[in-house]
Amino acid sequence: MAGRDSQAARRILARNLRRLRLERGWSQDDLAAEAGTRQALVSAIEIGEANPTLASLEKLAATLEVTLAELFGH
Repeated sequence: MAGRDSQAARRILARNLRRLRLERGWSQDDLAAEAGTRQALVSAIEIGEANPTLASLEKLAATLEVTLAELFGH
């Protein structure tokens, strides 16, 4: 059960991160540079393969000017 919950959370995060990034007209490289992270991490999150740290998620949320809750919202 927990595995399915984790997969569902990754899918929601992937969809929301991509949507928020595109709403700003940013490439993955742009977001990564602004957040001080790697483009490969942004890509992996957006395809649902990453298991990002809380610190990484906080950087991305702050860069996108949203809360962590908004990254995981429906």
